[in-house]
This record gives sequence, structure tokens and C-alpha cells, in this order.
Amino acid sequence: MSWLSPPEWQAVVLSLKVAGLATACALPPGIGVAYLLARGRFVGHGVLNGIVHLPLILPPVVTGYLLLLGFAPNGPLGAALAQIGIALAFNWKGAALAAGVMAFPLMVRAIRLAIEAVDPRLEAAASTLGASRAWVFVSVTLPLIVPGIIAGAITAFAKAMGEFGATITFVSNIPGQTQTLPLAIYSQLQVPGGEGSAAKLVVISITLALGALLVSEALAKRVAARIAGRDA
Repeated sequence: MSWLSPPEWQAVVLSLKVAGLATACALPPGIGVAYLLARGRFVGHGVLNGIVHLPLILPPVVTGYLLLLGFAPNGPLGAALAQIGIALAFNWKGAALAAGVMAFPLMVRAIRLAIEAVDPRLEAAASTLGASRAWVFVSVTLPLIVPGIIAGAITAFAKAMGEFGATITFVSNIPGQTQTLPLAIYSQLQVPGGEGSAAKLVVISITLALGALLVSEALAKRVAARIAGRDA
């Protein structure tokens, strides 16, 4: 990475940190929401599904603006968090929130498809043996959906790495603080002679995205093979 300048390297590191935090924080609720959507039958199921997928169809700038309204220092959530010393607007942690919100639907969709692929009769059989619903999920469903969880997490990580619109709207484009890879590329394209730096960052972005997808495929196949071998 010696061919990257310190500001460019800083943007790469910050992007990895933002995407990692976004994925880690989104994964537990992602699994829970995916299970509700896949197995739940309740009033408001369609509403929940719509809310979860809303970031996919809204302009990212709108999502970022809504986050800014809610988490700005004078916003309802931002003011409450400020009381305990947490600031998200114009902060790298806010960039992680924006990236996590934008990546959440992709994660939920991958995990939901994995849950729906599990034969409900397996879960029913465990229930008839006296297992609670929570234990059925932990002992039966969860091991079978590990490939989907891995795929969802890494896809969300790749999406978070490339998030632009919601991030720049919510936390702005502050070098060294909130300037992730996409924002750094945008900034370089706005200045004369910045095309070379932008090209290097584009190569880094493509490499990281492809690497994440390849790792996702490899891990999912390995886990699926182990599960198939154990079931056999």
C-alpha cells in the first residue's frame, strides 16, 4: 500500500472500520428480523417487510436526510444519545449507522431466503420432542442457515464499503473523520489532476468488493458441504 498517499490510506482504513462496525451491529437484528419475516404470521407483517426494504427503493440521500433529522444533536434521538456522550452526526460512527441502514435489507434478504429453505418439518419434529421455540432455532434452524448468514454478512459488508449517498448527507465528507472510499473518490474527481488518485481508490474498491464476494461464496460452500456431510 506504499503507492497510496496518507489521506488515501486513511480513507481505506476508515472504510474498513465503518463497514466492519456496520455489519457487526446489523447482524443480530438482521437474523431476528429475517426469522420474523420468514416464519412469522402476524398483523403488520407486510408493514415490517416494507420498512426493512425501504432503503432499497428510497433515494440514498433521502435516507441520509431522515437519519440527520433523527440523530442530529437537536434531533429526538440525537439529543437523547448526547446525554450519554454519543454523537453520530458528522462522526465516523454515524457513517457506520448510515452504511448499516443501507446494507440491512440485503443482509435480511439473504438470511430470510436461507431460513425459508429449511424444511419446517425439521423444526416441527424438534418441537414435538419438547424443545422450546428458541431452542429449536438455536439447535436446528441456526446451524442450517449459517451459509445464508455468511453470505448476508459479507454482502452487507461489501455494500457498506460502497455506501455514498446516505453517508455524505448524514455525516458530510470530512477528510480523516468521515471520508470513506466512495467519498474520497468523489472528492478527487472534483479537483484538477485528481483522476490518478481516484483511479487508485477505484481499484482498491473493486478489489475489496470482489474479494468479499469470493470469500462469501467460498465460506458458504464450505459450511454447506460440512452440513451436508454431517446430515449424511
